[in-house]
Amino acid sequence: MQNSELVKYLFANLQNICTFVPIIDTCNFVHFMKGREEVYSNKIRAGKRTYFFDVHSTRSDDYYITVTESKKRFDGKFEKHKIFLYKEDFNKFEAMLHEVIQHIKTELLPDYDFEEFDRRREQYAAEALERGEEVEEVAEEVLEKENELSTRWDD
Repeated sequence: MQNSELVKYLFANLQNICTFVPIIDTCNFVHFMKGREEVYSNKIRAGKRTYFFDVHSTRSDDYYITVTESKKRFDGKFEKHKIFLYKEDFNKFEAMLHEVIQHIKTELLPDYDFEEFDRRREQYAAEALERGEEVEEVAEEVLEKENELSTRWDD
C-alpha cells in the first residue's frame, strides 16, 4: 500500500481505528494528518443550503480554500459537498466563475432581475424591524422567506 493510499484508508476508517485504539485523539490525529489550520471562515445562507468558504493553512505556511455546501436532510443530518481550491488555481477559478455567471446573466437570462432577492431580503428585514423584532428574529424571518422562495430550486 502506497503512502497516499494508507492516508486515505486511515481517514476513511478513522472512527473504527479510534474505537479500537482509544489512546488516539481523533481531533489531534486529523489535524496532524491534514497539517492544516482554519485561518478564515465565512458563510452564505441560501435557502435550505449554507455555503461555507474557509481558508486553511498548511504546515508549510501555504493556503488553500475549501467551499462546502451543506444541506439539512429530511432525517436531520447534514449532506455536505466540498471542493478544495489551491492557490495555483485561484485566478483560473475566479475567471471561469465570473465567465459562467456573466454567460447566464447576459446570454441565458438577460431579462431576469438578479437583484430581486437582495431587494426582497432588505424588504423583509425592514418590515420585521418596523414591528420591533430583535435582530435574531429578523434574521430567522428573512431566512424563512428565502426558504420559501428557493424551495422550487431545492427539489
